[in-house]
Amino acid sequence: MMMNEAPTLTTRHVHHLWQALSAELASVFDAHGVCAVVASEVAAFCGVTAVVGISDPFKKYFDVWVCQPDGAIEQIRWDNTKASFYPLIEEDQPTLADKFSRPPAELVHSALWQLPHEQILALPLPAPGEYQPLTPPGILCLIDPPPDCPLTLDNLPPLGVFITTILDRTFLRHTVHRQDIEFAVVSDISFALTSTLSLQNIYKQLMGSVKRTLNVGSVSVGLIDPPTGDIIFVDMLLGDMFKDLPPLRLKSGQGIAGWVADNRQPLIINDVYADNRFFARFDRQSGFHTDSMICIPLQVEERVIGVLQAINKVGGEFIENDLRLLQAIGGPLAAAIENAGLHAEVLAEKRRIETIFASMSEGMLTVNADGFVTHANDALLSLLRQEAVHLLGQPAHKMIRFSTGDLPDFMQQVLQDADEYPQLATNLYQSDGQMVPVLVSGAPIYHDDGTVSEIIFVFSDLRQIREVERMRDDFFHGIIHELRTPLATILMYARLLREGKAQQKEKADRFLGVIERESDRLQKMVRQMLELAKMEAREFQRGAEPVRLNPLFEEILPPLADRASEKGLTFRQKIQPDLPPVLGSQDSYHLVIKNLVENAIKFTLSGTVRVDAWSENGSVLVKVQDEGIGIPEQAMPNLFGRFFRAQTAVERGIAGTGLGLYMVKEAVENYNGTIAVNSKEGKGTTFTVRLPITEE
Repeated sequence: MMMNEAPTLTTRHVHHLWQALSAELASVFDAHGVCAVVASEVAAFCGVTAVVGISDPFKKYFDVWVCQPDGAIEQIRWDNTKASFYPLIEEDQPTLADKFSRPPAELVHSALWQLPHEQILALPLPAPGEYQPLTPPGILCLIDPPPDCPLTLDNLPPLGVFITTILDRTFLRHTVHRQDIEFAVVSDISFALTSTLSLQNIYKQLMGSVKRTLNVGSVSVGLIDPPTGDIIFVDMLLGDMFKDLPPLRLKSGQGIAGWVADNRQPLIINDVYADNRFFARFDRQSGFHTDSMICIPLQVEERVIGVLQAINKVGGEFIENDLRLLQAIGGPLAAAIENAGLHAEVLAEKRRIETIFASMSEGMLTVNADGFVTHANDALLSLLRQEAVHLLGQPAHKMIRFSTGDLPDFMQQVLQDADEYPQLATNLYQSDGQMVPVLVSGAPIYHDDGTVSEIIFVFSDLRQIREVERMRDDFFHGIIHELRTPLATILMYARLLREGKAQQKEKADRFLGVIERESDRLQKMVRQMLELAKMEAREFQRGAEPVRLNPLFEEILPPLADRASEKGLTFRQKIQPDLPPVLGSQDSYHLVIKNLVENAIKFTLSGTVRVDAWSENGSVLVKVQDEGIGIPEQAMPNLFGRFFRAQTAVERGIAGTGLGLYMVKEAVENYNGTIAVNSKEGKGTTFTVRLPITEE
């Protein structure tokens, strides 16, 4: 057309169509709405039936609008076979197809080809151009256009460009809107994943949010097992079909997941059974059917820790946008799993250290760089006789006081001699002012930058060591005293006899009697030491015969009662006749009864010694009670210790080796019996032995 010529009627009519379309589509941002408007306006403008079809993103069907000249419009969905638009779309230009001039075979039986009587004027969408349009494949068809139809093969292409531009705008708007939603969803998922340190919560987020976002049937995570390199899939994500199967495990490089982990590359596979990397055994074992899959590596920095899989796209195939979404989720997921694992390791290490700290018998104290108490275990609180609430957070130098030296000076020594682990032997003041002998050692704990974060102190209670040392000294002094006295007496009377100082028979007999008595005393000490040696060598015979205690009482108690009477004590006994038999040996129970009664007499300066024996509740009970000097409270924990003698006995000059009660306890417990003691210093002591009854 020349510039000075007036536009033709057809051109003016087409401009009217564009104006009408522009006015109606100005506020329409939905592709379906655009298609409906185009079908309606073109049908009204041309006075013919107009058909507009547009494919879904996966090219499995067409949404179709069929509009009559009177404005009646129908929206339907045709699959590709029923629509048969592709032969016309692939022409890539407007086409006038004659119904009876050998149409393509796939058109003959299609729903589209049933509409015209003679012809179809078809315009492929999107219109070809210099840019790649967003619009999926589509078509505009005029059914049986008349010869004077304003839309022709010549003026349809510009209309196609116009419609494509409008559709691109809607798809761009839809894409932006979808991306906004996806960004918000990914952001929410990322926040949810990184805001928890619980693996269970992390996997719950995956099960719901990721499945909805990607519209998939299943999501799975496989983590690499560091020792073996195998990929082990998380059970709770697999679903009910896998619950009775052993853990799903792939060898390194095995299956699609193994390939992705080894090559550090994502994969989109829309037909997994056509891929020779797919490992189908899990499907066969579970009954689950895998159709399609996206698999991406889960990486922390340069290290692959596992894979993330989205399985079975619902209503279509996986596309690149699905991969981008999964990768956007995979980064925060890998970080969340790594952080949760590190957190679990830190908690386990913390619990381990706390258990060690709390269960140590030595007192443990940590002091921060500012000198305040941060931790103290129960052993230290017991040493200080202090409550944790009164100790923690307090200045250490005020709460920990020594009889010699002070804590700040020792802290400086620890910092200066960190490699030598300095120690300090001193007395620790308790909260009530009492002192406890302790050995203190310390070591600094450093930050990564080399600065001191805390100092840990260990307090070893020396009371037991001191008590053992005292017991050892007392034992040696006692043994020396016990041996020296009879030996000196024997030596003296032997010399008197040799020098003829006992001319009379009566005096000689008396001298020999003294020698004999002191020799018996020495023999008794030697016998006691031999019995101890047997116990230590595990040669103490358990014995399995039933023992009647009544004959033992009848043998042991009368001479001991005489000894008590000679000392001016009252001796009482109440022995149940016919006591049932107990398991053991005569010698063992002879030792037990005699030692307990002898001790009662020895440590009672005045008052009563009482022996009772009776049976009750399947046991025979033997109680030995005295009104003697009693046992100090601090001596009770060591009372049955080897060579132990209470300080009160030593101070009063009461002879003994400290072996009697040790041997008594060993003998009783050797036959599953028990021994209990109840004593009050200055008031007396009661020993109660319980022996299980046995069949005779």
